[in-house]
Amino acid sequence: MSRPPTAEVYRVDWVPGTDELHGICHCGAEHDTQDPVAMWQWMLSHPHHQEDDR
Repeated sequence: MSRPPTAEVYRVDWVPGTDELHGICHCGAEHDTQDPVAMWQWMLSHPHHQEDDR
């Protein structure tokens, strides 16, 4: 069974010249990490992002 489509947009950018990933959740919260798995775990934890995020 599939779920209906949503308008949620998750954006992950690679920061050129570094190993850093910069993520922006559909709610506007931002997060930086070098681990792509940790990035997606953070994204999918919405709305319970950690307090130290921008």
